[in-house]
Amino acid sequence: MAGRYDPNPFEEEEVNPFSHPGSSLSDSRLSPLPPEPAELYNDIGVTRDIPVDTTKELKRREDAVARAGVVTEEKNWPPCFPIIHHDIANEIPIYSQRMQYLAFASFLGLTACLFWNIIAVTTAWIKGEGVKIWFLSIIYFISGCPLAYVLWYRPLYRAMRTESALKFGWFFIFYLVHIAFCIYCAVAPPFPFKGKSLTGILAAIDVIGDNVLVGIFYFIGFGFFCIESLISFWVIQYPVLLARKVMDNG
Repeated sequence: MAGRYDPNPFEEEEVNPFSHPGSSLSDSRLSPLPPEPAELYNDIGVTRDIPVDTTKELKRREDAVARAGVVTEEKNWPPCFPIIHHDIANEIPIYSQRMQYLAFASFLGLTACLFWNIIAVTTAWIKGEGVKIWFLSIIYFISGCPLAYVLWYRPLYRAMRTESALKFGWFFIFYLVHIAFCIYCAVAPPFPFKGKSLTGILAAIDVIGDNVLVGIFYFIGFGFFCIESLISFWVIQYPVLLARKVMDNG
């Protein structure tokens, strides 16, 4: 039988590092803890790099946006200086791509017509026709091209992409205004502004008697506006049929 005063087996053994000569703190059973970094207690304002898989995160967000039916439009045209989103080959149905390309040609044609109009009117201004017509030609260009894109080309692009009858209706209204404007430019009547601010047939006949070179520039501009008007009449036919088909299908 164990003695009455046997030591308690659960009592911790006291270790005195100084009890034996030559012993040091390193001989203790408890090894010292490693030093903690100083910034652990002074991390106010300290930026820590936390690795995050940004690629997967962006992909997850794009998928969520796509499931929600939201179409992201990244600016990709013109390639040298992207200012608009334009991707007919990947976003427009194959059976509508031909007419969409034709509508895009109509938009670029209007831009070319108004740019040539500036050149011709600048020539007339140099030959003594006055600066007022030159300022008007600048206004036609800097307002006509952006308005054409916003009011009828972009609605047509989105209508072709989504086959939305509402967007088709918006396009029809403003494309008719576009056609009327092209016909007005091709004629260039002397009202409400001075007719020589546009390179139409009446202005060309008027200026060619004074200066042949200016008259040639104006006749070229007249030809451009006639071609643009014809292309515009061609463009408006197909969306009318497609919009009617969409509305019939409900």
